[in-house]
Amino acid sequence: MSEPRGGGGTQPLPVIEQSAGEFGQSASAAAYDPLPTLSDEEKATRFWAPRRVPAALLALVVLGAAGLLLYDVVAVRADHPAMHWRRELARQLGRRPLDDTAVLVGAGVAAVLGILLVVLAATPGQRGILPMRRTHSEVRAGLYRGAAAMVLRDRAMDVPGVQSVRVRVKRSKVDVRAVSHFRELDDVRGDLDATLADGIRDLGLARAPGLSVRVARPGRKG
Repeated sequence: MSEPRGGGGTQPLPVIEQSAGEFGQSASAAAYDPLPTLSDEEKATRFWAPRRVPAALLALVVLGAAGLLLYDVVAVRADHPAMHWRRELARQLGRRPLDDTAVLVGAGVAAVLGILLVVLAATPGQRGILPMRRTHSEVRAGLYRGAAAMVLRDRAMDVPGVQSVRVRVKRSKVDVRAVSHFRELDDVRGDLDATLADGIRDLGLARAPGLSVRVARPGRKG
């Protein structure tokens, strides 16, 4: 997936740090600035997860508890005895002090569930979708991390000397581990830096992630 580059200006060159380890590896790390987007009020934000499963479970629990309590209240109003569970619960709550173990455990479970619901309600979720640049205020687009990793992997495999490559796309970083069976490792790494830098820009992400590339020789068989 690609989008036309905007602005027409020159892009800053990546800062490359080279290091060679005892296993004959070549590594680099670079940060790339995203291309211009819309105004600050219209910047792309993360997608919010619908969270249908937690909402459905909570609704079922509340509906069941409310229905059961309403049925018992109506039965008592109709001169029927209260259900055994409500009489037993009232008796236990009247006997047990506040520092009782069962009371503390129940309160702790309720507090944890409440905090979990607040976190689910206040956080966007959808960490697997990366927001893309908004060139039109009416359109929002996102790219799955797996799809972005697949695109970058295909580009990396086109670099001469790359035998295999593993690409992991995170929210703020693209981690690339490549194996080269010929050419100098620094040359392969340099080509990967340039190719993947262009690939990251062409993804059209709202916040271009940094790039980390490591190239090594194939392991010895046997």
